[in-house]
Amino acid sequence: MSIVQVRFVQKAIEERFSELIDLSDVEGQSDAKRRQHFLTRGLAALAHQVEQPCGDAIAAQSVFDGADDKGLDAVSIDRSPLQPRIRLYQAKWSDGAKGGFGEAEVHKMIEGLDLILDLQFSAFNRRFQRHVVGLEQAFDIPTGTPKIVLVLALLRTEPLSAGVRALLEKKIAQYNHVEEMVDYKVLDLRDFHRAVLGELATPKIDISVRLEGFGQEPSPYKALYGTMTVPDVADLFTEHRRGLFARNIRDSLDSTDVNVKIRSTLLTEPEHFWYLSNGITMLCESIRPLRKAVPGGVGEFQLSGASVVNGAQTVSAIHKAYMTDAAIAERGRVMVRLISLEDCPPGFGDQVTTSTNTQNPIQERDFKSLDPVQITLRDEFASALSLSYVLKRGEPLPEPEHGTSITEVAEALAATHANAEYAALAKRDLSEIWREEVYDEIFGSAPSVYRAWRCVQLLRAVRLRLSELREGFLWRAAAMAGYGDLLVTHVVFQQLATDRIALPDCAWEAELAKVADLAERSFEWSLQAIDAEYGTASHVIAAVRNAERIQQVASAAIRGMSAGHKPPTLRTGYRMPTVEERGRQVDVVKTLVAAKHIADGAMLEFRPVTRAERRDMADWLMEKPSRSLAVWRNAARDQLQWQEDLAWYSPSGLVRKMRQMASGKDRSVQGTLHWHVPNEGSLKDIADNVRAERDVAFVEESGVLG
Repeated sequence: MSIVQVRFVQKAIEERFSELIDLSDVEGQSDAKRRQHFLTRGLAALAHQVEQPCGDAIAAQSVFDGADDKGLDAVSIDRSPLQPRIRLYQAKWSDGAKGGFGEAEVHKMIEGLDLILDLQFSAFNRRFQRHVVGLEQAFDIPTGTPKIVLVLALLRTEPLSAGVRALLEKKIAQYNHVEEMVDYKVLDLRDFHRAVLGELATPKIDISVRLEGFGQEPSPYKALYGTMTVPDVADLFTEHRRGLFARNIRDSLDSTDVNVKIRSTLLTEPEHFWYLSNGITMLCESIRPLRKAVPGGVGEFQLSGASVVNGAQTVSAIHKAYMTDAAIAERGRVMVRLISLEDCPPGFGDQVTTSTNTQNPIQERDFKSLDPVQITLRDEFASALSLSYVLKRGEPLPEPEHGTSITEVAEALAATHANAEYAALAKRDLSEIWREEVYDEIFGSAPSVYRAWRCVQLLRAVRLRLSELREGFLWRAAAMAGYGDLLVTHVVFQQLATDRIALPDCAWEAELAKVADLAERSFEWSLQAIDAEYGTASHVIAAVRNAERIQQVASAAIRGMSAGHKPPTLRTGYRMPTVEERGRQVDVVKTLVAAKHIADGAMLEFRPVTRAERRDMADWLMEKPSRSLAVWRNAARDQLQWQEDLAWYSPSGLVRKMRQMASGKDRSVQGTLHWHVPNEGSLKDIADNVRAERDVAFVEESGVLG
């Protein structure tokens, strides 16, 4: 039967993606190999559609499988303004439904994830580059870091081996010491088969359920309600998977913040789950009792055509919690509503589905908008400063010069708190600021409106300076400029005269004038402290989100600045080369030509290096793939033939021309950083390796001669 399902999925991939999947990089391979590449990439595109519904063309464009994919095959980005979600896919096709996924694949996926977290986007191939702007936007959302899901799209029927699953969970755990930022999920043959069948063709789900303390609503339409145990709900998901959610608008939304909190509740206080959960709503074509039961007691019912229309997150989170620790989670119980559509008017089921999924949940921040402390701040912003202070979600935000919001003030006060832990908390998840004990520490009983506004001004000034600096930063320095705004603000605040910050007559403008210089020096000290304390292989994002790490880093940076020492020099490779350094790129080209390490006729890829280049060139490069390609020749000059106009250029001369054409900006660049040989690195990387090999050979030869 599985072979039939494989063919069904294959047919869908061929119908959807035959004209859309890019196979230009495998043109010289055999038909059999090209077919496997197509089906693997098509499976990745189909996985995108399963996880984040979209058109065929968009799904196909999400695929970047090939040389320099770094263990990942596709990416999709949900740009929610509150909590962006990034899904990274690896696909394994198998004609025999045995798509392999072992420990080597785990290590490769983690390598790709590490590169993305460190913003090393130029390590990926040219097809990946179209997604970089969206990834940067997802990481730039100030309300917290994005949720990341590793999606294993495996055409197989067997579950992952225990060893592979254990390794994957161990690797992922290193990102989740403070908060669950990274998760994974597996899509197998059954998931793809059901996805291709679609809602109308999905086999009708008939199930039996057991309700404790059940009650009934006889009119105008038949409905039952009662309590189900966690094991019973988990078993339903195990048997029917996503088929349970055929009518649900949002499916199970794995790895959302809500989903994580549901699982946490079940694994820490399962006896409270019934009280803290909103429950589950299921629509059914019909409901029949399996045996006689009395309301208030235990009833068993047969449901025909059942579908969870609200509570998909609850169902999937219950299943995952039960799989994690059944002994604890099994003590949980959940309220369930069953609505029969037998006597309902047409469209009523859709009305229930829409209504139960579009009610905006109340957040802790909403309660704080009613707090007298916030009301007082709003009034004082207006009376003392003639500025707006927005309290409620949904209200339009004022222009920066005309005011601020409760959220921005919370960020600013967290960043400038004497304890750097609050800066980490706000960076990790701003919603945590509204927890009572944190909120009271940040705002206090009577915060000064002058202090609140001046801290906002400081945070804005730091962010502006970091944004300017980021234009020329690479690798970890770029990551620090993006993630480190609250940490740097905390360090800068300690260098300013703030003893009168809460008073009307504070000379704050004079202090703000120092911020640009202080922000740059604080940035340099903080990055050096992260490298020194945790190593250059550590993640910058971890240092600014973890309470213990941020305190260590902030203390080291503050000591260095307070002592008046010269800021540490940024490591090589952290910023775009200076004019003097760019002059050395001639040696790079000479080294490569002399060694003939790159064969004549080799195809090279252009990859933007800086944030400014990605912003200015992304759309222009996407318009024509030939703009990102050049052929190499081992010649004394003009080594690259650009595939856009077939003329010959030096690496830097071509990049300069491309930047001018894309953005109108004419500036010298180090072209050897931008042009890559797939699976080998940039021209500069390759030249460094050639020199290293030459030096080793010289030493060995000298040793022999000696």
